[in-house]
Amino acid sequence: MAHGHHQHGHTQEKGAHHTHPDWVDMLPQLERNAEVYTPLYTQALDWLRVSRPAGTRLIVDAGSGPGAVARQLAAAFPEARVVAADPEEALLARAAERAEEAGLSDRLSTLRVELPDQSAQLPTADLIWAARSLHHVGDQRAAIAALADRLAPGGTLALVEGGLPWRCLPRDFGLGRPGLQARADALEEQWFAEMRAELPGAKEDTEDWAALLTDAGLTGATSRTFLLDLPAPLDDDARAFVIELWKRRADTFPGSMAADDAEVLARLVDPDDPRSLYRRDDVFLLAAHTVHMAVRA
Repeated sequence: MAHGHHQHGHTQEKGAHHTHPDWVDMLPQLERNAEVYTPLYTQALDWLRVSRPAGTRLIVDAGSGPGAVARQLAAAFPEARVVAADPEEALLARAAERAEEAGLSDRLSTLRVELPDQSAQLPTADLIWAARSLHHVGDQRAAIAALADRLAPGGTLALVEGGLPWRCLPRDFGLGRPGLQARADALEEQWFAEMRAELPGAKEDTEDWAALLTDAGLTGATSRTFLLDLPAPLDDDARAFVIELWKRRADTFPGSMAADDAEVLARLVDPDDPRSLYRRDDVFLLAAHTVHMAVRA
């Protein structure tokens, strides 16, 4: 299972098909992205804490990456131990380092495990958090069932999947044809479908996440969407995040974009262009992520 909760645009490094991104190489970006999305995750975790029907003693962050959200889980559930589970040793080392920096080493540990294939190695948990990672697994239904099997009675499985595409500029921002972001979204959807088709064991399944949770034997499936609303002008970290999203699109879609759109995109990511994302005062960040949760009876 990949580190999707730090990936808020699906495009990856240069090229057309990337079923296995180089997450270790992306570590600084993963950390910055998680920090930018802290307000959204704070809302989501507050909702989970209130919704939990029983005490929470052990939490697993499935596909934790460098542990930024694992640390937020530890803050939201101060009575719980948190296990950051991920296949990448370098990212887990950073997660352990972050835990020590935050004074959480006694409550936040790491576990190297390839999910969902090695899910049996996970401890029995009161809460399993899997954020924007299941869409990197070929058989999403089987992955949900595997995670559900690691829940204690009364335990909660929370998935972050879906929501709304991010926006950072007005529909007409004075360069090229209006609607560039919507056209780029369409290209990204095409890329995403191709990425999904190339995954090992890929299976088509309707992405009705509440139904998939119910089919895994869980009860009380419900969903709620949380908003990230960072108005212009953005701080340096959020602006860098937006620029990186568009740079990845520039690297991924150059052969697919209309020539005029590609020209505009090149200007947006050119630090020397006076109308680039680096210099504009109208750059904002607006996005919505949906959390789907259900409980093991």
